[in-house]
Amino acid sequence: MKCAIVTGSASGIGESVAEALAQEGYRVVVADLNEEEGLSVAEKVSGLYVKVDFTEKESCRYLVDTTVEKYGRIDVLVNNAGFQHVSPLENFSEEIWENMLKVMLTAPFLLTKYVWPHMKNQKWGRVVNIASIHAMVASPNKVGYISAKHGLIGLTRTAALEGGSHGITVNALCPAYVRTPLVENQIADQAKAHHIPEEEVVEKILLKSAAIKRIIEPEEIADLVLYLCSDRGASITGVAWTIDCGWTAQ
Repeated sequence: MKCAIVTGSASGIGESVAEALAQEGYRVVVADLNEEEGLSVAEKVSGLYVKVDFTEKESCRYLVDTTVEKYGRIDVLVNNAGFQHVSPLENFSEEIWENMLKVMLTAPFLLTKYVWPHMKNQKWGRVVNIASIHAMVASPNKVGYISAKHGLIGLTRTAALEGGSHGITVNALCPAYVRTPLVENQIADQAKAHHIPEEEVVEKILLKSAAIKRIIEPEEIADLVLYLCSDRGASITGVAWTIDCGWTAQ
């Protein structure tokens, strides 16, 4: 039975991905800093919860070692953990900048590096990086998040080139706004930054550039992860998939 690690899977996109993989028969490792919610999701998917601080190298190594000890293999890695902070560049906290890069760029690199030998030995592996539409384009007041996500595309493409001859595919998903706690928390921040009421944020900011005027559901992201992890997706690698309701069509 194949095994999948999903980071940041205590809620939102990660939780939906964990559920979808479990339904497909994967043994799922729920990796998250939030112990209470992580344990709840792990119980729901009959998987294993591992508490991970993605700013710490040793914690990332512990996640991979624990997974191999428990299940003897790693077939899928979904790098999803992340957080948002909204602030003008001149006021952007240096500490938050460093933590954003650690969680959303360094941790995916480390985890990919640590699972790589296991996938090479199996001659099969899937790495899916949950990036963002902000890995493709920029918006003001999100310099840390956007910089980390742009870097994640570079990691995706390089790893794809190195993994192809070993049966490993590496892809990134770049969704626009998805109905998650992260996006819900952004609404208040955006309202403050743009000096508008919260009820106007979705219409005037989140969906302003979208052709399809709706928030994306996390299950839609999970469906594409399943496709890329299946044999049908075996020839797809190094791709940054936009799931953005037409946000970047103009």
